[in-house]
Amino acid sequence: MGCVAVSNVVPFRRAIPVPASSEREAHHRRRGEQRSLLDAVYATGSMIVAAEDRAMKLTASRLQVYGFLAIEEVGEDGLMRRLRPSEAIRARSERPWRLSKPACGTAVTIPRLDGFLFESAGQPA
Repeated sequence: MGCVAVSNVVPFRRAIPVPASSEREAHHRRRGEQRSLLDAVYATGSMIVAAEDRAMKLTASRLQVYGFLAIEEVGEDGLMRRLRPSEAIRARSERPWRLSKPACGTAVTIPRLDGFLFESAGQPA
């Protein structure tokens, strides 16, 4: 009789959910919106987003997190103030934004500790 090795280790495999067709369509639509926005900004150099265009601002803030866009808030006096990713997500809706291609080497700076985007527990100070 041969010795049969019995393992009590069961590989963990997470079931991959198959998204419904409506979820896939929404995902493809969001990717298309992001791509269109990037194409427009990169082709023209910059783009102004209306203050009340919340959907466009949300798309832009997502792209800023990955360093694809720079976002500046246009003040009442016309001066621009650069927004960090956490500021862009929580920004007030009464101010228009200027979107631009980030400068080479000075793309979006993401702070080490940001309570909104990242968990600060266990991070070095």
